[in-house]
Amino acid sequence: MNRQELLPVIIGIGQINDRPSADEPGLDSASLMLAALAIAERDAGVPLLGRLDWLGIENQISCPDPAIDETVTRNLPSRPAHVRLTEDASGHGPVELLNRAANAIGRGEVRLAAITGGEALRTAAKRAAGGGMANALAAAAEAGATKLAWRYGLVTPADVYPLYENATRAAWGQTLAEAQDETALIWSGLSRTAADNPYAWLCTPLTPHDILAEGLANRMISFPYTKLMVANSAVNQGAALILASQETALALGIPTERLVFVGPGAAAHEPADFLRRDGFTGSASLNASIDRALALNGLVTGLLDHVELYSCFPCVPKMARRRLGWPADRPASVYGGLTFGGGPIGNCMTHAAAAMAEKLRAAPGNGLIVANGGYATHNHTIALTSTAPAINPFPQDFNVQATADTLRGPIPTLLDDYTGPGTVESFTMPFGREGKPLGATIVARTPEGARFLAAVPGDDLGVLDWLTRADPVGSAGQAQPMADGRQRWVRGG
Repeated sequence: MNRQELLPVIIGIGQINDRPSADEPGLDSASLMLAALAIAERDAGVPLLGRLDWLGIENQISCPDPAIDETVTRNLPSRPAHVRLTEDASGHGPVELLNRAANAIGRGEVRLAAITGGEALRTAAKRAAGGGMANALAAAAEAGATKLAWRYGLVTPADVYPLYENATRAAWGQTLAEAQDETALIWSGLSRTAADNPYAWLCTPLTPHDILAEGLANRMISFPYTKLMVANSAVNQGAALILASQETALALGIPTERLVFVGPGAAAHEPADFLRRDGFTGSASLNASIDRALALNGLVTGLLDHVELYSCFPCVPKMARRRLGWPADRPASVYGGLTFGGGPIGNCMTHAAAAMAEKLRAAPGNGLIVANGGYATHNHTIALTSTAPAINPFPQDFNVQATADTLRGPIPTLLDDYTGPGTVESFTMPFGREGKPLGATIVARTPEGARFLAAVPGDDLGVLDWLTRADPVGSAGQAQPMADGRQRWVRGG
């Protein structure tokens, strides 16, 4: 068989938003996955769910179900021979599943494959009398926190991603105002994209001023991020893709103009413990995955018509767009990003892939999806195109970890309990619902270059104010013991 006939193509796409009224229970995660698969089957125009050889499922956190793959497959007309459930709910998962499905098709092992995922956090909140969503998110975040991170309150994504935001701002020579203006410009663009997307969760276009303006509806979450700058997980959303070999698609009667070709991808990872990384001013794995995916697909930035730059927090698309050379005023998403399109935990990029496939059906072109998982931990980049490659690149090894490791700087020693002088490497500052900072955590370096943590208590208003008004990275200070066993940051050498 001609390998060209085994080119993997997307032939069906499905997305669902479940917006139950106050007295309705709402769908659960498995029901959202199955509904999205049914929509994707209708989009393909051919009965396919009883003929799947391979099914990839992005895990979920909304509904306790460790065997959700079994829950989904027993509700299909028949069980696929190969079923793969991601280890956890992580933003890179759908792209990894897409690459694995493409590999299986490219090897000739699979004719028809599907990918699905769904999160029902609104339903979970109702079932737990309002606490379900917060509890599910907190449990997922707390499961991977180290003892040191716990001690200093670095537990949730909102605690960790500001370390990258505040460090990159300094590294890029931006003032706080300049960095916030960049965020507002990108996020305004996300809102406009969502306004044109019938499957987006929030569909009101916003100006950069709207993004920046703090208020009851846009309170500060974790400095310098307001509510309109972070992922919106309060959703019931599902999405699915159906893939086939090009030969199978044509045999099924799928029109050629509806085929979207999957290009090879690239993946790499940062150390799982974010405190044991080389720094917070970039990501070697992000850079390696972007570079390699472009090279494998014969693309450069100028040939890209669409991108999806993962947007859980602004620092991620900011880092990605700099690696790509993608202007801040060009759309960074095809579905509206995690704030407006919807942030269904690990399944966001299935929505992005569905939206990108739809755009490539409408007009020939090239798209690039840059996915992120964990705490800027996992990176997987992949291309979708409307044109068949000259040579079938599948199966392919998408692991570019060795390349990422060569790009990474030395990892500093992490000190568990340090007293003495240091300089600010970065910081994070969570806010309460009343709009006041709860305190701050400083990540700092000793004169010898080792890394340590220090706290700023919530009543230390002088230092908290300084952190939000100055450019504190690189400033000198002292770590001094506190009664609770932590170290306190005191300004000055």
